Amino acid sequence: MELPPVFDRYRGEIDAELKSALADYRLPLYRMLRYHLGWTDETGAALPGSAGKALRPTLCLLACEATAGAYGQALPAAAALELVHNFSLIHDDIQDDDHERRHRPTVWSIWGKPQAINAGTALRVIASLTMLRLGAHGVPAEKQLRGLRLLDESCLELIEGQYLDISFEERLDVGVDEYLEMIEGKTASLIACSLALGAVLGTDDEDTIEALRRFGRYVGLAFQIRDDVLGIWGRQEKTGKPVGSDIRRRKKSLPVVYALQKAEGKARDELGAIYQGESIDDGGLDTVLSILASVQAKARAQEMADEYCARATAGVERLALSPWARRSLVEMACFLAGRDY
Repeated sequence: MELPPVFDRYRGEIDAELKSALADYRLPLYRMLRYHLGWTDETGAALPGSAGKALRPTLCLLACEATAGAYGQALPAAAALELVHNFSLIHDDIQDDDHERRHRPTVWSIWGKPQAINAGTALRVIASLTMLRLGAHGVPAEKQLRGLRLLDESCLELIEGQYLDISFEERLDVGVDEYLEMIEGKTASLIACSLALGAVLGTDDEDTIEALRRFGRYVGLAFQIRDDVLGIWGRQEKTGKPVGSDIRRRKKSLPVVYALQKAEGKARDELGAIYQGESIDDGGLDTVLSILASVQAKARAQEMADEYCARATAGVERLALSPWARRSLVEMACFLAGRDY
């Protein structure tokens, strides 16, 4: 599944705004930030392109253009969202002990965990400073304050979700409802914020702002659930990860949580014992995959992603938007719920 055209619509201006936001920072500390964002190699030498899809800033600019007919005023907010997202990725890699992200060594694996914490925290602070650039685009002070509040609240929800995710590592009794609460914070909160923030900068209509925030929440849930499916069954040539990579890491993603809840007897005991071990070998991986298949965990997870996608698109159909904006939002939702990378 190819990226929807809207990703190309804003990408150049998103990258330019991000680079402008970091342009004045020259300490070696900021080399780590530029490396993580895909602009340089570890020596500081420039690289072509950028890392990641820029999903959140794209959604922000799309929501702004959909409601206002223009998006330039939202560029600082879009950049701030991408910086917050990348702050969370640097810290997430430290907490998960991940050595690779986007097919490159993680920041901490090169510079060490203490300095990587500094790098991630610096990104978070620069995000707030970038939001202050909204004034230069004519955004009124009250909207700037509202935007900052939205960003901070969603960042706190993200951290709460990460706390829950880590707390689940030693538990076998995590239910599907608890899992959904966790990803609503860890993943969906910032995606919902992206739509709400773009809408706030594009309109004063509170019903529209709330509808787009809700769209973002549903899309965020679908996005994470699809990510969980790809983390187990995704094709390596598409995802860059071998089949079962999330199982090897003993991640309690939705399919595993669902299986722990649905499997019975010996299968439930085997699954619990494997996830309580220190590592999972080939035999353990095959056993887990067999148990997941026995309870149709893959199908149920994808069904849930599709359900959230349907809720998102149904809400968009009721909004008074241009055909282009409505089509772009629906394309985005369908892509996130069904992508293969």
